[in-house]
Amino acid sequence: MLRLPQFQVESPDTVEGVVAALQRHAGARVIAGGTDILPNLKHFLDTPPVLVSLARVTALRGLQRDDAAGLLRIGAGVTLTQIAEDAQVRALFPSLAHAAGIVASPVIRNMATIGGNVNLDTRCRYVNQSEFWRGSIGGGCLKSEGNVCHVVPKGRNCVAAMSSDNVPVLISLDANIVLVGPEGRRVLPLADYFHADGVAHTLARPGEVTVELQLPLPAGPRRARYTKWSVRRSIDFPLLSVALRFDLATDSAHAEVLAAKVVVGVLGAKPRVVTRLDEALGKPLSDPAVARIVSEATHAQCKPLDNVPYEAAYRREMLRVYTRRGVEAMVAEG
Repeated sequence: MLRLPQFQVESPDTVEGVVAALQRHAGARVIAGGTDILPNLKHFLDTPPVLVSLARVTALRGLQRDDAAGLLRIGAGVTLTQIAEDAQVRALFPSLAHAAGIVASPVIRNMATIGGNVNLDTRCRYVNQSEFWRGSIGGGCLKSEGNVCHVVPKGRNCVAAMSSDNVPVLISLDANIVLVGPEGRRVLPLADYFHADGVAHTLARPGEVTVELQLPLPAGPRRARYTKWSVRRSIDFPLLSVALRFDLATDSAHAEVLAAKVVVGVLGAKPRVVTRLDEALGKPLSDPAVARIVSEATHAQCKPLDNVPYEAAYRREMLRVYTRRGVEAMVAEG
């Protein structure tokens, strides 16, 4: 049986109170739904002296359309179930509703928050094990007790993978993240929030807390899709994921593609934005060439590592398959 280490809990009722608590206690961590941090505590991957609970911070639970700013504002404390079932999200950002609705199981989605999913810790087949198991491979790895990466033995950085379902979708939708800390409030593109080092994979500053995600409202017709591969459709983290977005001239699968954005997850600690998709522009989305161009670009630019189960070479081939299927599914929508 895996047991939790001892820790204290503080439960402020304001964002300012959370920031103050994080300043008072060195090494304190934030807990919302607890679906990520509690398993890590049981594996002794983190041993904070204090957990600062967001359960009483009602200001983080808003989900509203702001037409004046041209944004959909999603509080960091909104659960994945709420996002998956919200009528506005389903109408404006169906790929996000879909991604949130296929995370783990209903029980997990009822607890897990979007803020927690954005800040999901990185995972690796060599570190997300019991303390006893890690000791058997020579004292753990760069992310735990050791100083060696077992995926890239001569590597200087941890290559644990960020497995969030929602982050690739949010980046494909040009989302911003809002953080509040001792130095005040700041807003930055979510695509710029992540770092390639699996140990410190976000650019959150000490004492900062995520308070909101902002999604620009669609300026015109678009099709968006999220597709992932996992061993089991429920419970399991994705072994690869692809978020696609196509801005179209008209609301038709046969309309010309004006812009294309593809974001791939579960490669490393930072999602990969696929580039060089210009060849697909100007073609009808229903043109088979679009699916071919996008899937081949994804395959060429994304090289998985052996940081999660299943061989990296096989996962790379599956990237091509799932990207093509995602485009074909958008065309089939009518």
